[in-house]
Amino acid sequence: MKKLSVGFILFLIIIGISSCEKDDICVDADTPLLVIDFINAADTSASKTVPDLRVVGLGQTVTVNTVTDRTDLSTISIPLKTTEDTTSFLLIRNSASDDDGFETGDIDTINITYSRMEDFKSRGCGFVVNYELNSATLEINPNNWISDIEIVRTQVINSDSTHVKIFH
Repeated sequence: MKKLSVGFILFLIIIGISSCEKDDICVDADTPLLVIDFINAADTSASKTVPDLRVVGLGQTVTVNTVTDRTDLSTISIPLKTTEDTTSFLLIRNSASDDDGFETGDIDTINITYSRMEDFKSRGCGFVVNYELNSATLEINPNNWISDIEIVRTQVINSDSTHVKIFH
């Protein structure tokens, strides 16, 4: 009788273990970043670095953490908001701080508007947000260092290639 109950318990344990589902681990489902290339306005076939570039989200007090601060860059990847249909950034060329800690660089503001599309990846990853770009505009001021903005790929579903070109 004891052998039967031990066998039955072993049978239940084996059934219990084999019925467990694998852990869902998310390895490659991230909301994509917007890729921006900086282009020479005089020769639109050539990229052009922006010296000492700083990128700050409008209304934020810290720099965008996907861009190395105050470095010379010709391409950046920046996050768009996943809960709103517009994201604005301050792009600061020749970024530096004066003795009082105030920004002294050339500041331009760009506004990106888009539609959000949630995409369910898996139970472990959940949803990612992809974007359909509607517009990319520059707030005009007398000292703009950016001359033009062009959307080259409207769908932001990965961060593998350029979505927007900024001419300067």
